[in-house]
Amino acid sequence: MITWAEVVDYSGSPETVSEYVRPALDSVPSSLASRLGACVVILRPGLEPPQTVSRWKAGGGRIEVELAAGEAEPHDVALELLLCLGQAVWETLAPEETAAWLKLLDEEIRAKVEGEIDEDALEEKRRLFSSRTLARSSRRLLRYAGAAFAGTLAEYVHALWHDVGVRVGPEHLPPKWLRRRLELFERWFPPEGGRRLFPPEYSA
Repeated sequence: MITWAEVVDYSGSPETVSEYVRPALDSVPSSLASRLGACVVILRPGLEPPQTVSRWKAGGGRIEVELAAGEAEPHDVALELLLCLGQAVWETLAPEETAAWLKLLDEEIRAKVEGEIDEDALEEKRRLFSSRTLARSSRRLLRYAGAAFAGTLAEYVHALWHDVGVRVGPEHLPPKWLRRRLELFERWFPPEGGRRLFPPEYSA
């Protein structure tokens, strides 16, 4: 069990911590955790403004994540935590890692893959290609790349935490391309403690 993260519960939801947040944190590979430093996770009944579900800040070798847990489903709280960690890790990437991620996304775009890993990434992707001007914007491309990275990293740790199903449909990333992304993270942040990204029958 990792010791890099401390969880503080002001929400009065101890089962959310013990059954969801802590197991999700325990699934984070140490090579990924080392990018973030010490981690403090704070569960609150709610955040301001009311529609805010999470916020985080990093600096001084640590990251602090606040989560609105009062009315949320416990599993959703844990996934929001993983998404915050993905957003933070995106900001730590070396130039060659960012280039590798952009190359992978470029291959998806050239293959006319329309879906995405989650709603945030899908919204950024649609904005990017909503006009020729935005499609040529490096700033808009990086916004999309960051959203896709964070969502995919959250799903990668989610898959190490417990078995997950692949959602299908035009708005979702096709399994072939999802696997390419997950395998990249598997190389960068190898699973530990006997965890597997794919069941044996689906391993390459």
